[in-house]
Amino acid sequence: MGKGKTEGLRSVANKRGVIAALAIDQRSALRKLFAKALNVDPENVPGEKLVQFKEAVSRALTPYASAILLDPEFGLPAARKRARSTGLLLAYEKTGYDKSVPGRIPELLDHWSAERLASAGADAVKLLLYYSATSTAEINDGKHAFVERVGAECDALDVPFFLELVNYAEGIEDKSAEFARAKPAIVTQSMAEFSKPQYRVDVLKVGVPVSMAFVEGTPDGLIECVYTRKEAIKLYRQAAKAARLPFIYLSQGVSNETFQYALELAAEAGVPFSGVLCGRATWQGGVPIFAKSGPSALEEWLLDEGVKNIQNVNRHLAVAHSCLAVARQATGRSKPHGPGRS
Repeated sequence: MGKGKTEGLRSVANKRGVIAALAIDQRSALRKLFAKALNVDPENVPGEKLVQFKEAVSRALTPYASAILLDPEFGLPAARKRARSTGLLLAYEKTGYDKSVPGRIPELLDHWSAERLASAGADAVKLLLYYSATSTAEINDGKHAFVERVGAECDALDVPFFLELVNYAEGIEDKSAEFARAKPAIVTQSMAEFSKPQYRVDVLKVGVPVSMAFVEGTPDGLIECVYTRKEAIKLYRQAAKAARLPFIYLSQGVSNETFQYALELAAEAGVPFSGVLCGRATWQGGVPIFAKSGPSALEEWLLDEGVKNIQNVNRHLAVAHSCLAVARQATGRSKPHGPGRS
């Protein structure tokens, strides 16, 4: 890695090189949380609500985070409220996808580029990609080229590129037992694919390779036992072996207790994850507080429950590995020099 990428990773990691980051780049998902709390349609939630909420979260919780992930649409004011020692990642993608078009096709934000994100203060650029090995070759080839383009942008700027993989299976409900059975293979295949050097990814941001609602012992209550604890641990190891890059876990909207359990499984599996980018598991309980009782009540909740939530997650990072050390040890990091590489 170049000097810029190395310094960028140091900026978003703690002193041990572990990424203990807070994610609040949600836009449509955050609107839905507000809509539920206010009993309105998501499109009727004012953008100012999102701005104010993100600012409050940044101000209260970044003293406990190595970095914060925000979006340039509603999150730049919050970036200015972060603690001095806290790094900044900015999202490059539009929120959601067009449900009328097959394949959950990604789009980049209008009026933004990797260079503009870096100029806005980003220490690293994040791109979210919905991805499934069960999609058609045509759909996935388009996604591969899409990631290659963003990777090349970041590489030219010498800025770290974080790729967030949100896995799904074509024609299968994301929260079903059927998807829980398919998920481990899809996550493993995705981590292997985007570890390839032509994508120029520096850190993979991934969900754990099991659906937590179907794991034996899950704190939020077992829907159906698809995996025993022992089986889940084995699947963690299989997915981790596929990665040739540093990888971190996202919380995927689960509760704080369930995300802690997911990290306990990672620790027991002994996988070399390099930290977390944790969002809703930290702050989602504050949305109804803010919606119904205002900024002061939210600040009080964040400084109590919010701080407890982020500290709960941080305690599980003692076993995490330095992203810089993993990057140095990784194989296949040489830059590609032309098309046709796989």
